[in-house]
Amino acid sequence: MLFAFPLLWAAGAVAAYFYAQDRGIPWTAALAVLPAFLLEMSLYFTVGVERLRFRLEKLPPAGVAVALVLAAIAPYSLAALALRNFSWHSLGVIAALAVVAAFWYVVFPHQTAVDILFLIFIAAVWLSRAIPPLYPSAGDALPLGALGQLMWFRTGLFAILSVRRMKNIGFGFWPAPREWKIGALYFLALAPVVAVLGWLIHFARPHLHYAGWQRTTLIGLATFFGILWVVALAEEFFFRGMLQQWFAGWLHNDWAGLLVTSLLFGSVHLWYRPFPNWRIAALAAVAGVFYGMAYRQARSIRASMVTHALTVTAWRLFFS
Repeated sequence: MLFAFPLLWAAGAVAAYFYAQDRGIPWTAALAVLPAFLLEMSLYFTVGVERLRFRLEKLPPAGVAVALVLAAIAPYSLAALALRNFSWHSLGVIAALAVVAAFWYVVFPHQTAVDILFLIFIAAVWLSRAIPPLYPSAGDALPLGALGQLMWFRTGLFAILSVRRMKNIGFGFWPAPREWKIGALYFLALAPVVAVLGWLIHFARPHLHYAGWQRTTLIGLATFFGILWVVALAEEFFFRGMLQQWFAGWLHNDWAGLLVTSLLFGSVHLWYRPFPNWRIAALAAVAGVFYGMAYRQARSIRASMVTHALTVTAWRLFFS
């Protein structure tokens, strides 16, 4: 753990270098916002490491909530000051939203109805994309709004894990060998199903995005781990780790909980360019069944994250 953060910062700096080179971003702009991205990476990394989270959880819940609010505004402040585009209005909105999320479980009881309202609140802010416009712009090639989306997801995770202290989710960044195996097997089962369904509903046809084996490999790896550690982690945490557990308990049936959650998972994709996108919603619902089965077998979202990330990576390389 001693060397984890220097390694993380070094990896972030290397990734920033290649990204800036690829997108033609001036080094002055890249270096100006790099500290904000490295800080966000560090905070995001902390939420996935139990040992670090346990240190935070030694504080009383209100103390944890205060720490979450300060952590929410810090990356914005670094980026905005570096670009000389600081706005008290933006800072106030970011802080206000963070206060609601961080203090939710300090103020309200730890009950299922409260959990559901919290998820609705987090999802509504995320889907409305209210946060990204608050962040300063460094040009079209450097969308700093991604910092805001990551901050919002991180704050919600911390609130549930370190203030609400919900268990039995199997949260973490790196799957165990058994979870890798389960996730990969369900992806192999899912792949032909979504390929045929996508063809039948005229959603997409196979189309390999090949840009030389080195670049294609790099794109595939970057896509896989980017999806695994951000998109899949977020969606599997909320849908499989929380909703599938709840519905299975309410309906007294694991399979019923899995199917209901998969339908909800598909329905949120209706808003994916343009609304209502029935085709991608149908594909997502079917994929959700396989993600749910991976989670059910492993009892960990890390397995369903693998299935999810492999699916999106294959889709982007061979179909999109």
